[in-house]
Amino acid sequence: MTMVDHDAYIAAAPEPFRPSLKRLRALLASALPEAEEVVAYNMPGFSISGSVVASYAAFSKQCGLYLLPSAISEHAEEIAAVGLKATKTGITFSPRKPIPDDLVERLVRASRKAAGA
Repeated sequence: MTMVDHDAYIAAAPEPFRPSLKRLRALLASALPEAEEVVAYNMPGFSISGSVVASYAAFSKQCGLYLLPSAISEHAEEIAAVGLKATKTGITFSPRKPIPDDLVERLVRASRKAAGA
């Protein structure tokens, strides 16, 4: 199924994840006021000047926040300190153990800077 917008994506996500996704969307929109909401790679994201700076997704057992690799590496210690797992481009979390709001904001700012936006 191809998602056309953020509302449709969140509505189709597993019910327990919807509040987390709505909160993450609001945080990203607030941290990236100049960004355009897009759906890329079948994930809702935020684009500035054609670059996807941040996106998010829901899976069967967890959610993910996806950013440019340098934003993840720059904050790797903080991510580990709050007990979350990160890959090169993403951080997975559950509704019971969300990414702290202030960390989301720092990650998004770092991702925007890496994109040159």
